[in-house]
Amino acid sequence: MADSSMDIVSNYDKQEIANAVNAAAKEVANRYDFKNVGAKVELSGESISMQANSEERCLAVLDVVQTWLVKRKVSLKHLDVPEAGPRLSGKEYKLDVPLKQGISTENAKKINKLIRDEGPKGVKSQIQGDELRVSSKSRDDLQAVQRMLNGADLDVALQYTNYR
Repeated sequence: MADSSMDIVSNYDKQEIANAVNAAAKEVANRYDFKNVGAKVELSGESISMQANSEERCLAVLDVVQTWLVKRKVSLKHLDVPEAGPRLSGKEYKLDVPLKQGISTENAKKINKLIRDEGPKGVKSQIQGDELRVSSKSRDDLQAVQRMLNGADLDVALQYTNYR
């Protein structure tokens, strides 16, 4: 019998992120506490740009965006929020939050080691660019790997594709 396999990837749905940012923009435009503070949010390429006239208001806009992303079932692990926080640009505070996609080499090695150490015996995994290919004789072992990785505290959001 042939081996069963699956790919472990970290991708986000661009349309869901666009929907969440548009909904957040509507909420920011209509909410009373954001009136007259110049608060706005938009999706620009591979990052979400927010601005307001104070640092606190800019962080509040980020909170609204995160709330909408969770409602749209997009993992917050795809956001790469800068440690420094909003930066002052003229009279406005701006915050650009890039979106992360793909599994870094460091995280791929960590996942690979976790599968080797704690996963079922006979499960093989290999790094292929920014994804991992996991194969085994049994589909049950692949499902056990999925459960184990979902329970692990990793800094990337994982999806399982190409399940054969």
